[in-house]
Amino acid sequence: MTLVPYDNPFRQLEGLRQNMNNLFNEGFFNYTQSLQNPRIDIYDSGNEVIASCEIPGLEKKDDVRIEIRDDVLTISGTIKRKQEIREEQMHRKERFIGRFQRSIRLPHSVVPDQASASYKNGILEIQMPRAGAGNQRLIDVNFN
Repeated sequence: MTLVPYDNPFRQLEGLRQNMNNLFNEGFFNYTQSLQNPRIDIYDSGNEVIASCEIPGLEKKDDVRIEIRDDVLTISGTIKRKQEIREEQMHRKERFIGRFQRSIRLPHSVVPDQASASYKNGILEIQMPRAGAGNQRLIDVNFN
C-alpha cells in the first residue's frame, strides 16, 4: 500500500486569506498611492541639482505646476484623458487620470529664480542651479 501525503485544504485557504489581506492592506493602497505620486530621480551634476520625473499624459504647460520653496521641490498637476470613454466600454483601467502632487526635499540649496524645466516623451526634467560659494557675498564692515 502506498502512502499519500495528506494536504490540508484549510492551509491553502489560509494562504489565500493572507494574500487577500496583503493586497488590501499593503498592495492595493501602495498601488493607488504610487499612481498619484509620480516617480522621480534626483541627482547632483556638480553645479546643479536635476530632477527627472515620469509624468506621462501632460498636454500643455497649464497641466503642471513646479514650486521650489525652502529647498523643497513640489510638482503638482492634472492628467486628463484625451477621449472620454464610457465606463461600460472600459475593459481594463490602469493609467492614472486626475490630480497628482509630489514634494521632495532637495539634497542641496538651490537658486529657485534660475531653475528651468523641460517636458519630452512623458519625462519632466527640472534643472536647479546649486546655491554655493558663487552666490555668497562678503560684506565689508566699516570701522570708524
